[in-house]
Amino acid sequence: MPANQTEVVEFRLGDVVSLRKAHPCGSHEWLVDRLGADIGVRCRGCGRHVLIERRAMERRLTGFVERGNLAMSRAVAPQPRDAGATGPAAAGPDRSAGSPERNR
Repeated sequence: MPANQTEVVEFRLGDVVSLRKAHPCGSHEWLVDRLGADIGVRCRGCGRHVLIERRAMERRLTGFVERGNLAMSRAVAPQPRDAGATGPAAAGPDRSAGSPERNR
């Protein structure tokens, strides 16, 4: 792996993570409750919810206190738009110039 690339951390829904700096309430533990470009975390001490950019979260992470459920994380992961679609009928109506719909 090139020196400028780092390994991506796999976060799961339900993970309890420890971050570098303590929250003002004094807690270091956060519950992961949203995944995406931003990670949604809830403070285990006071319940405050914040969104942290994934890159910042990876930098601040000191470790996992508990790991979340992998099956639950996969169940809510976004699916490709054409995951279940096969064939031309699944692609939708033909919108080309020769289509009868366009010639009306």
